Amino acid sequence: MNNIVVGTDSNFAQEVLQSSTPVLVDFWAPWCGPCRMVAPIVEEIANDLVGKLKVVKVNTDENSGVSAQFGIRSITTLGIFKDGKLVDAVIGVVPKSHLVEKINPYLVSVN
Repeated sequence: MNNIVVGTDSNFAQEVLQSSTPVLVDFWAPWCGPCRMVAPIVEEIANDLVGKLKVVKVNTDENSGVSAQFGIRSITTLGIFKDGKLVDAVIGVVPKSHLVEKINPYLVSVN
């Protein structure tokens, strides 16, 4: 998880909303089976897209403020943020290819 930031109610604005890089936020909980299923995919994407995408994991049990702020009612929810705004989201477990397809339009190009 070295390319993944732990998001909290207190650091969410700094890590996600003020990020100059697009951010994939994994809203999850330890008891959530689908969250455990999607976690390896999120880790792969974090490693594959270093420098182009920031990945932040938010434990919804411990950070209910952020979850409420963005209306997260189902987990696992993967939110895509760009320029401080939630621009897209994927709810539930999806194949890596589908998630990458959703993220690609928002990526930063790295030369």
